[in-house]
Amino acid sequence: MSRYTPTDARILSLSPRIDLLPILHGSGDIAQEVRETLIGKRYDCLAVPLPPSVEGCLEQAVERLPEISLIVLPEPAQEEKAGVSIIPVDPCQAVIMGIRVAMGESIPRAYIDREVTRFEPIPFVGPDPYAVKSVSLPMLAAATLPSLVMPPPDSQQNRRINWMAFRLHELELDHTSILCLCHLTDWPWLRAAYQANAPYDRPETTTGRPVRCSVNRDSLYFALGELPFLTELYERRRETLHSDWNLAIDGVKELLIETRARWIEHHRAEGASIPDWVTPQILQALLQYVRNLTLLERRLTPSLYSLIVAAKQTAGDDFAVMLLKTAKSYGYQEDHNQSRLDAITVGLNQVELPDGTVASATNRLQGPPLVWRELSLKPKPDRKTSRRWSHLWNPQRQCSWPPEDQRIESFNTHVRAQASALIGADLAKTEKFTTSMKDGLDLRESLRRWLGGKRSAGSPSGSALSSLPRMDLYVREIPPARGNVEVVIFLFDTPADPLTYSWQATWFAEHQEESTLCFYATPFADDMVGPGIAQSRYGGAFFLFPPRPIPDIWSDPLLAFATTLEERLIAAAAVHTRETHIALVTPIPPRASWRRIAKQFGRTLVPIPLTRFSSQTLDRLRRFHVLNGHEIRSYAARFIR
Repeated sequence: MSRYTPTDARILSLSPRIDLLPILHGSGDIAQEVRETLIGKRYDCLAVPLPPSVEGCLEQAVERLPEISLIVLPEPAQEEKAGVSIIPVDPCQAVIMGIRVAMGESIPRAYIDREVTRFEPIPFVGPDPYAVKSVSLPMLAAATLPSLVMPPPDSQQNRRINWMAFRLHELELDHTSILCLCHLTDWPWLRAAYQANAPYDRPETTTGRPVRCSVNRDSLYFALGELPFLTELYERRRETLHSDWNLAIDGVKELLIETRARWIEHHRAEGASIPDWVTPQILQALLQYVRNLTLLERRLTPSLYSLIVAAKQTAGDDFAVMLLKTAKSYGYQEDHNQSRLDAITVGLNQVELPDGTVASATNRLQGPPLVWRELSLKPKPDRKTSRRWSHLWNPQRQCSWPPEDQRIESFNTHVRAQASALIGADLAKTEKFTTSMKDGLDLRESLRRWLGGKRSAGSPSGSALSSLPRMDLYVREIPPARGNVEVVIFLFDTPADPLTYSWQATWFAEHQEESTLCFYATPFADDMVGPGIAQSRYGGAFFLFPPRPIPDIWSDPLLAFATTLEERLIAAAAVHTRETHIALVTPIPPRASWRRIAKQFGRTLVPIPLTRFSSQTLDRLRRFHVLNGHEIRSYAARFIR
């Protein structure tokens, strides 16, 4: 066996004619080991740990890969509930991979498991299969031997093992090189039963014939061993003949990149102007978070739960929901969804049969045990629900959500402080250092004057040091800024489309800690996120603090000369402010028309680039919610993301 060392070969060898390969179900890494083992040595038979009754329909389903199917075996009802056992035809299952390769290489298959009336699963939490990238599969199996429990003599597991040992004795009469696949929990006892010629029981009589069914694509996560997205990547690599050796890790990175692309496209479809704040730095922090969670779970590869938790904490609910949808997507099932087979919906330990019956289900190729884990995410409601909520809206009642008010007021205070600092910087003076450092050394002016100075008189022309002029130090003096900043204007989207930002309003402060707010935004009625809760997005706004009542700027005839939404805001700010300076946060340099409007009223614009602030912060500040009455505030947090 060229792929393994002599020690590995001794572990695998059951007899001169039989090699035993312990496997774990539901792992793409173990499936790769099976594939490489079958290709690395010429076998004339593959012993499959499944009953003979499933051979026909199972191999038909393997031929239809990458479309995912289920083999359903009827079982007697339990506690008045139907029961079945299922075999997922999953390309990342080691058994399915073995059958697939054997069919492609024309290697005969022998199904050696014992027929049973009701299959009894064996709960087993094994090592992370990614360990085979560093440790050979035989050595991994040998390392887990002390943790394995011998099956009781009268158990179904023991009877199945004894029957498989008997079938192997039969097979070696007709074949000279056999590869037998068996689960990691069975391999030492199968070896012992084979060597001891253990007595066996005949197969049981089953209650029905196995049936092949298609799988509802929305429930593929419960049928597949790997994430559906990773399973699709394995199939894509198979088609293009690219290596899939490290796909268990590289696939997670591709999952995040694809999620980000879909998330950006989703934002653009909604008309957002800043859809790409999930930067490489955010993704790096997300991956570090995933690594830490994975180590806490004592795993080598992350679970879907760890990925979603990390995405929620670093990139927000929207990105986490998109990551969940992307991880559960499987393009091949969508492409081949025209199958004439009956569709079946799979859940956790149960299935919904094509006739609508919900039955208890046992997976014969079960990987690590699945458990429910709770995580609070707030997905966007569907259109039907959103439309129903919009019909219940009372147009006579509107109010804001206080946490958002506090957030944007805090940001407004920060911007006003920055604008005040810029005003003072414009008044700064530079002078030569004499006795005081004033407000600090002006290094730029000192270097400029030094390099632009003349050579000292009388210095030797050949001296390199004397060729440089003497350096004089200059210091800065920043006088106190005159005046204050009362109005801050935010322009998030320039030029603003009046059709997109068709909602223009003036809101007055509820208390003295809030600003008077004038803005143009998207219509809130088009995006209902909860009962009595709507979401809008600022295109531009100005904040007047301390607050005071002003006329509605959108209907004020004194401002009719403004031709654009931006000019209307700037003109209104110039009219209603009592200070000389107006802070203007904008993604582009102030236009000449904006400066003329401010100058017309004796005001000066203090521009602050929008790029000074992170895209993530701006995206969260732009989205705000409108509540249909103060009582809605009592439950709004359940729907607002």
